[in-house]
Amino acid sequence: MATARPKASAVKENTFQWEGKNKDGKAVRGEMRAASESVVQTTLRRQGVTNTKVKKLRFKTGGKVTDKDITLFTRQLATMMKSGVPLLQSFDIVGRGHANPAVGKLLLDIKADVETGSSLSQAFRKFPLYFDTLFCNLVAAGEQAGILDTLLDRLATYKEKILAIKSKIKAALFYPVAIIVVAFIITAVIMIFVIPAFKDVFKNFGADLPAPTLFVIGISDFFVAYWWAIFGTIGGGLYAFLESWRRSEKVQMAMDRLLLRMPVFGDIVRKSVIARWTRTLATMFAAGVPLVESLESVGGAAGNHVYKVATKQIQGEVATGTNLTTSMMNTNLFPNMVTQMVSIGEESGSLDSMLSKVADFFEQEVDDAVEAMSSLMEPMIMVILGTLIGGMVVAMYLPIFKLGSVV
Repeated sequence: MATARPKASAVKENTFQWEGKNKDGKAVRGEMRAASESVVQTTLRRQGVTNTKVKKLRFKTGGKVTDKDITLFTRQLATMMKSGVPLLQSFDIVGRGHANPAVGKLLLDIKADVETGSSLSQAFRKFPLYFDTLFCNLVAAGEQAGILDTLLDRLATYKEKILAIKSKIKAALFYPVAIIVVAFIITAVIMIFVIPAFKDVFKNFGADLPAPTLFVIGISDFFVAYWWAIFGTIGGGLYAFLESWRRSEKVQMAMDRLLLRMPVFGDIVRKSVIARWTRTLATMFAAGVPLVESLESVGGAAGNHVYKVATKQIQGEVATGTNLTTSMMNTNLFPNMVTQMVSIGEESGSLDSMLSKVADFFEQEVDDAVEAMSSLMEPMIMVILGTLIGGMVVAMYLPIFKLGSVV
């Protein structure tokens, strides 16, 4: 009777630091990835290393790997490889010298995979949370063509530019959001603590209060009675919205469409998406990746579901023989200037150069638009805050003014 073989469970490997003596009696040391200390000692004995001391390395916990960390690592790796530093030594230098323990552990894990025979692109693919398809494809292209240092330098430049655009968009959003949060907190404090004190004073006036004062007192009574429901509803609703935005593709599509249609801010989002789209395609195409394969990574890198769907449409049309310019025009998402530059690039055989120029232009447009929006929003926010806070203050002092005029 045949019996089913039990599935082999994945063995967790750790990093061990070892010291010993080789066949010549010379002291040697190093590191090794293995399942246990006994495996390390057995492997070293086979290599002729005796009197070994093996110690398991323990990495500090805490922190998380961010896009900025990956960008910095890419630049450091590209710089060291261009300077002639061996790949494994480069990983060791960057990993051990990094201030973030999570990044150090990630890089030393990748180094261990490369030491065991994996290619660099294969090692990166084991960590898709940090290294996307575009990153891995470019590294693989560099390994195959023997120009890994050049492509890492190009990849670092690409990630730096994309990170700069994201930072500008976040900066443009941070200021109004911070003002709104502070205004809400100040309003809540006034409604819950300040206005009830005025209300107690007004009870002794023995006169009818003005309508604005009654209106503000009514809102204050509601805040005092249901503050827990107000804060709970706002907090819970915001959390539920962000979670649905993160998990639901339909919500993401709807929000991405809404962002593109918003007045003023929508134009900045569109320009930043086009800048990322063209920058990604230029980087992939310049690295020698075929156009159809390049488009596979471009849609996700654009950061907008509307353009992601459009990129799939473009990819399908290009795969059937349609030129890139016509495919982009069919989506009705790219300005005429972009399609004209792409057309010139296709005709002259310098598509990557033209796409880079388009990306440079729209990145500058994003810079100018963010500065203009910031300059415009500052006086608008001051007017809104002045009206809100000043309106409540005037409403509270109206009965005092009325009492003074009677006296």
